Amino acid sequence: MAAFDYTPILARRIISVITIDRVEDAEPLAGALVEGGIDSLEITFRTTAAAEAICRIRAAFPQIHLGAGTLLTGEQVAQAAHSGATFGLAPGLNPVIVRAAHERGLGFIPGVMTPSDVESALSLGCLVQKFFPAEVAGGIGMLKALSAPYANTGVRFIPLGGVTAASLKDYLDTPCVAAVGGSWIADRNLIKTKDWAGIKRLAREAVSIAKQG
Repeated sequence: MAAFDYTPILARRIISVITIDRVEDAEPLAGALVEGGIDSLEITFRTTAAAEAICRIRAAFPQIHLGAGTLLTGEQVAQAAHSGATFGLAPGLNPVIVRAAHERGLGFIPGVMTPSDVESALSLGCLVQKFFPAEVAGGIGMLKALSAPYANTGVRFIPLGGVTAASLKDYLDTPCVAAVGGSWIADRNLIKTKDWAGIKRLAREAVSIAKQG
């Protein structure tokens, strides 16, 4: 199977990470993010609304690069693919899940935090890896140290977990970082209160910071 092309997903260097509780919020949320300049989304499978939210966003906004996050089981991988996700992510590294995603044509970005994680992910063909939880695991300093021995492999990282607008540019300025995953852009409480204007504003701010690099 040909390697998955992550270039379109990572083009803007920001992936908005979303936990959605009500499926009816899917379309207005995605619309706010697109208007704010973000077209790469990760819908986490932390709620029962995830699969249907992906379906709705895929139908309404076919141009969005739509990922499914927190994929922990084969069943979730199947749901994500059936719903219209084109890539998947997980907080950790499970070879069974990586292979299940690849079998369904999903690009997959596993979570890593140690050199052993990085090597295991590389052995499974994962050249894009999620550094998680980024801030708790040591932030930029740890990420630089972790990536140094593997620079020759071409591996790139997406830090996620505790990243904020204040630290976004520093992460994006780190050579091994392909993109940053941000949950602050479409915070769960902002979604619950339907603050689409606020989410659009935060998206625009994040895109503006990314363009400074």
